Amino acid sequence: MNSYLLFKSLHLISVISWMVGLLYLPRIFVYHVENLKDKNTSLIFKTMEKKLYSYIMTPAMILTWIFGLILIFFLGPEVFSTTWIKLKLLLVILLTAYHFYLSKLLANFKMDQNTKSSKFFRIINEVPTILLILIVFIVVFKPI
Repeated sequence: MNSYLLFKSLHLISVISWMVGLLYLPRIFVYHVENLKDKNTSLIFKTMEKKLYSYIMTPAMILTWIFGLILIFFLGPEVFSTTWIKLKLLLVILLTAYHFYLSKLLANFKMDQNTKSSKFFRIINEVPTILLILIVFIVVFKPI
C-alpha cells in the first residue's frame, strides 16, 4: 500500500471531521443565544457544544495537523520553497486560531457570560467556509 496516499486519505477524513465542527458549532451558538431564557434548553445546548468541541472538533484538528505534517515530510523540505504550501499553512493556522476563538466563546456560554448576538454567530459561521474554499483552490491549483 502507498503510505503517502494512506496519510493523504487520513488527512482528508480529519479535515472533513474538523470542518463539520467548525461549521456546526457557531450554528449551535445561534440557537443557544435565541433560547437563553429557557434554562433547560440552554443546558442541552451547553452539553451539545462541549461534546462537539471536545470529542469531535479538537481531536479532528489535532489529527489534521499530524497527518498534514506527515504529508509535508513525504514531500520533503523543498516543498517549503513553494508558494502554495506557505499559503495553505497560513490559512490552516487561521482556521486553528478560529477553532480556539470558538473555545473562548464556548467558555463564555458555559459561564452564562455570552455577549454576542445570533447575527454575530451567523456572520462568523462564514469564516471557515471562506478559508476552506481558499485552501481547496490553493491545494488543487498549486500556484507557484
